[in-house]
Parts: sequence; C-alpha cells; structure tokens
Amino acid sequence: MSLLNHAPIPELYVSYESAQKLKHEAAALPSWDLTQRQVCDLELLMNGGFWPLKGFMTQADYQGVVEKMRLADGTLFPIPITLDVSEAFAEKVAPGQDIALRDAEGVILAILSITDKWVPDKAHEAEKVFGADDLAHPAVNYLHNTAGKVYLGGPIIGIQPPVHYDFKARRDTPNELRALFRKLGWRKVVAFQTRNPLHRAHQELTFRAAREAEANLLIHPVVGMTKPGDVDHFTRVRCYEAVLDKYPAQTTALSLLNLAMRMAGPREAVWHGIIRRNHGCTHMIVGRDHAGPGKNSQGKDFYDPYAAQELFRSHQAEIGIEMVDFKHMVYVQEKAQYYPANEIPEGSTVLDISGTELRRRLREGLEIPEWFSFPEVVAELRKTSPPRSKQGFTVFFTGLSGSGKSTIANALMVKLMEMGGRPVTLLDGDVVRKHLSSELGFSKEHRDINIRRIGYVASEITKNGGIAICAPIAPYAATRRAVREMIEAFGAFVEVHVATSLEECERRDRKGLYKLAREGKIREFTGISDPYEAPEAPELRVDTENVDVDHCAHQVLLKLEQMGLIRA
Repeated sequence: MSLLNHAPIPELYVSYESAQKLKHEAAALPSWDLTQRQVCDLELLMNGGFWPLKGFMTQADYQGVVEKMRLADGTLFPIPITLDVSEAFAEKVAPGQDIALRDAEGVILAILSITDKWVPDKAHEAEKVFGADDLAHPAVNYLHNTAGKVYLGGPIIGIQPPVHYDFKARRDTPNELRALFRKLGWRKVVAFQTRNPLHRAHQELTFRAAREAEANLLIHPVVGMTKPGDVDHFTRVRCYEAVLDKYPAQTTALSLLNLAMRMAGPREAVWHGIIRRNHGCTHMIVGRDHAGPGKNSQGKDFYDPYAAQELFRSHQAEIGIEMVDFKHMVYVQEKAQYYPANEIPEGSTVLDISGTELRRRLREGLEIPEWFSFPEVVAELRKTSPPRSKQGFTVFFTGLSGSGKSTIANALMVKLMEMGGRPVTLLDGDVVRKHLSSELGFSKEHRDINIRRIGYVASEITKNGGIAICAPIAPYAATRRAVREMIEAFGAFVEVHVATSLEECERRDRKGLYKLAREGKIREFTGISDPYEAPEAPELRVDTENVDVDHCAHQVLLKLEQMGLIRA
C-alpha cells in the first residue's frame, strides 16, 4: 500500500501548447464565473486531489454519492462535487455544449463539456449528505441560500491552476507532494488535517501519532474555505510556521490544502482520507467530532463524536489509507506534561482550556499559559485578535423617524471622541443619502440597499479598528441581521433600539414628515403605511420619552463598558 501512494497520479491538465490554443478558442464559449468554493473544487479536480473524478459529477454519479456514498461505477466517494449555476445561466446552455470556467477576475481555468443538467432535490441532499436539512449547518445554509438552483455535470479540460499570491512555497499539488516523499525516502506518511491554529496538545498528539505509526508527519491544514467564524488562514499559516521548528526537522513537512470544507462530519472524514491518499499519504489522524460544524438548531451536536472514526475505519481498506486514532490530550499539572485523556495517573490535576475560553482570554487580554500554547502562536493570535477594548466596533441605532436616534448618536460620538483612542465615524441617514446613496429613492428595495451600504462602510471601519455609529431607521429585521453578520466578521455589533412610541414621534414631527404621510403625500412611510419590525433582542433598548439625551447616550456608554469595548 505505502509504495502505491508514491507513483504519479493522473491530472486533468492539457499540455501548455494545447492550453494556449484552447484559451484562444474559449473566447467564443459561454462563460461561467466560478464562486470561491467552485474554484477550490476545480483546483482539486484538475490536480488529482479528487481523483478518480474527471470532472463535475453527472446526475447518475451525484445520485449514487448522495444515496450510498458511491459513484455510478461503485467507487467510494462520499461528497457530491457539482457545479451549481443560476437558473438564468442554465437556460442558456444544454448538454453537448462546452462552457468556459473562469475565476472572479475572468481568467479562464478550464473548459467543461456539459453532459448533464438537472434540478436537484436539495432538501434530500442535505438530509443524506449532512444528516439533516437544518439551516444551522453552514453547508446546508450554503446549499439553500447561496448555491445555484441547477447543477451541471461533465468532464473537465484543465487549462491552468487558480493563482495564489500567498504562501506560494507552501502549496503543493498531489504529485508535488508524492515527488517530495519519494525524494526524502518517506515510505509512511501520516497526515494531520486541521482548520485551527496548533497548540501544545495538537503537537503532542501529532508527535505520538507519527511515533506509533512509525511514520513521518505531514501537517496539512485547509486554507480554502472553512467554517464562518474560524481564524483566518493568513493568521493560521503564520501560527503553523511558528511551531514547525518545534518538530524534528527531517520528519515533518507542512503543506497547504486549498479545500472548501463542507463540515460534513463522518462523510467529510472519509473524503479527507481519499484526498490525503491522493496526496501520497499512507495514514491519517481522525479526531473526535472530525469536521463537525458544532450545534444544530436544537442545541445538540450534529454528529456523534466518534461517528467519523467508525465510518472511516469501516472503509479504510478501500480508501487506501490507515486511520490513526486521535487521542484527546490533556495537561497533567503534577507531571508537567501531556497525557492521553484515558491514561491520566490517578488523583492528578488535569488542566485544559476550551476554544471558547481561549477566545475569551484573547478578547479580554488575559494571560494564556505556556503549558497550553507556544508563546510564538499566542503572539500571532494576539495580533489579529487584540483585546476588545482595542478592537473596532459598530453601534447601530434603529427606531422610527423622529425617535431621537440621530440626536443620541451625535451625543455618543462626542463622548467617545472625548475619551480618545480610536477614530469615530457617524454614518447618519441624511449624510449617507448625500454621499453614498444620492441616486436611491425611498422604496423598500432602495431603503434596503441604503442600509446594506451603511453596513458595508461600518464593517470596513470596524475591521480597521475604528468605531462606527449608524442611525438609520432600518425597519426590517432581515436587513439588520445581514448587516450584523457583515460587521461581526470583524468586531462587535451593538444594536440599540430607540423605542420611542409612534404617538410620541408623531407629536414631535420635527421635519413635518408624519403630517405629509398622513395626507398620503409620502408613500411607504415607516410606521404609517409601512411596517417597522422592532428588534426582538437588541443589545440595548432606550426610551427617550421624558428623558434627556445625555442620559440616553450615557446608557449606551455603560453598555459598551460592560461589553469590554471601552475601558472605564
């Protein structure tokens, strides 16, 4: 088995001369611009990472994979690799046609010869592949809300790989890794799949796994797409590079895998095994809850913690790779070293820090002990995750017209500027209308676009460590949620509902808008002819009736202090 994995593997690329000719001819073909996930899939199709696939799956292959993890010819393959496109594009193409597959910049990567076109039953796919049609699962959410409605299948002609500008020397194709292992004389190679930074416990378990299998170690982290909320891959790769010299130099290699994970638990583990075999590995570490996405919408784990190991073990002969058990490693205080959780000496004190606790310590700038992680790794994590009081954040006021949002936002801005330390930007409705959205009207659609623009600007301010204060009406819950998700990728989002009643807003009517709305001169006016969906769980609700502005702004400050965003 071990020698088999070192022979070159078939790729889908044509020769340089043919590629130049095809690039020229492809100008006349219909083009599909690939999504980030499709680019990841295509790269692994073309370089042999998904071998034996020779293209995006046909309907027969797709159905076999969904139902019983097998291609139409019976070969084991657990995850559907399909090209999803929009209905509008699907209408323009048909089986028997070629299309050009391009990256986001329009650079041609491959040509797909369409053999199949169909509308999948996505609920059924979710049920079978991910175990539940539950939107709390990131891949199920992607399937229903991001992926196109129509699938295209057929063989691929590879023209050129996608360009990566980062960590070029760390990216290897399956054949490049196989050649490296041949050159180093590595017969046995154990792969460690990861999407998280490596801490001491990971280093201990990878050490042990390699030692038990008498194998060399390939640290093979995923840098394509992982789970929303994961540490970005630039930070992670810097962390991996920081720990590489903690391993014996001649026995360990680091290579990056441009895979778009699906977080499909047991099926994903088998898939990872096939991919690692294609990259020339002979063994793979499979952990507790391997590639699990966390909790489902009922608050329970999506997969049993050992289901991935069981499924992998039952197929390992066919995958062509041996599974190495991932021992959960814990630190024993009295012995000052790591032990597998099932071999702890009796009566000893076990220390452990969970992922949640680690994030809390980073957020609050607390100490992270050396027994838990290497100082070099902690230093990298602190760069991208400074304590909350040094991070950017957004305060998002929402409420009816005339509720006092702008007035409180102005007062808050002045108070934050007085404190100093971070730039503060006020994105007030009227100012935004003038500079960002002058061409928009006040229809529901245009108001939504306006709010999303405000959200985008606020997310950039937050990402760059500033404070954004927004005060639009923002009547719709779905739009506010979209803005929250945009901003929470980079920092805290503090929603403040200015809960002034409609009667009070109409009594104030500073701009005379309510009067015009009542007379029918303003259509679709929030609170009169258009609904206002009050936030169900804002971070703060303030009431402005019979309360001065200063007090309201101070309540917001207290909330920011309580959340650790500003220092007392």
